[in-house]
Amino acid sequence: MKILIVHNILWAHYKSSVFQALQRLVDAQPGADLRVLQIARNERSRAGLETAAGTSPGQPSAPTYAYTYTLLFDRFLEDVSVLERTQALLREAKAYRPDVINLTGYYDPAQLALMLWAKRRGIRVVMQNESTAADHQRGGWKERLKRWIIGQCDGFFCFGSQSADYLIGLGVSPERVLVRKNAVDNNALLTEYERALPQRTAQQKALGLRPNNFIFVGRLIGFKNLPALLTAFADAQRQSFRAGAWGLILLGDGPERDVLGQQIDALGLANFVTLLPGRPWYQVPEVLALANVLVLPSRSEPWGLVVNEAMVCGLPVLVSDRCGCVRDLVHHGQNGLVFNPDQPDELTHALVDFMNGTVSETRMGEAARRTIAPYAPEAVAREMLDGFVKTVRT
Repeated sequence: MKILIVHNILWAHYKSSVFQALQRLVDAQPGADLRVLQIARNERSRAGLETAAGTSPGQPSAPTYAYTYTLLFDRFLEDVSVLERTQALLREAKAYRPDVINLTGYYDPAQLALMLWAKRRGIRVVMQNESTAADHQRGGWKERLKRWIIGQCDGFFCFGSQSADYLIGLGVSPERVLVRKNAVDNNALLTEYERALPQRTAQQKALGLRPNNFIFVGRLIGFKNLPALLTAFADAQRQSFRAGAWGLILLGDGPERDVLGQQIDALGLANFVTLLPGRPWYQVPEVLALANVLVLPSRSEPWGLVVNEAMVCGLPVLVSDRCGCVRDLVHHGQNGLVFNPDQPDELTHALVDFMNGTVSETRMGEAARRTIAPYAPEAVAREMLDGFVKTVRT
């Protein structure tokens, strides 16, 4: 069985850890072979995070991953035309002659051309899906086209239950949903978190942080709903009797940075909210080690891998119910709290619960680690391989 995976960018570290685990499984299976086609090195919007750090003494370097791949274009994905992608994908597929192809999604015309080529030759097609029904308003000709596209596929790898339910609502039979998980490199993240944790107090003092902190990690862009988080935190500060002991860290870069800085000043939060620049993923645990609780207040989020990262490190999580990972990972009152981003008071009350100690950080953190253990690269890779085998044999 020859497996061909098409993927957009080599930079996507969380996929690389899964591909490495899958390579090891394939290598142990007689007659199986794996090849990954990475279309481009990176996206322009993420370029600063590829080599932004990792060179100073004491800083971790980027983990490396071993799997068989071909980088089709050593430039930004945005700079590769549809024609170039189509020609390269068809050329590589014809030379490799796979039994099954895994496509990144239904939005790339080049990959749809590869899908049609594969179908004419009896090659099985497995489609990855990140979308959920909550992402955008759905309907019209785009949704009809999407139904037709997914009708051509033999199986699907989904980012969780909400993603799977979206496809099932479009007519996909449940047995064709082969994977319902998303993973990060649990071991690499935990190793770095545990390395940084003994320096927690000293680093907090050096950065002027509070002894307890909520943390947001991600791009500073509109759908992340950060103005609402700042307002809720300001309200929680007024309501909590332990307000002085708690701060908020915003880790990331993006177009809303200046506006958020202005809002922080207007709300009188300059001594409690800290904006830190983005950093490569493998250094994020250094900052998670300075915090107590992750907050992801997004109005739309296909999954939310930062929730995986925080739970690996044993942090409780406060997550909007619009995030795709909620149903699978966040068990309200057990390993975190879930809130409606359209009801600001819900987030405020959740923040106050942690600030006042109404909920147990320790108990929730331990539960978070237990929850995330099955969402490891090795587990996702095993389900992927089983899915490929099932699809080819059907």
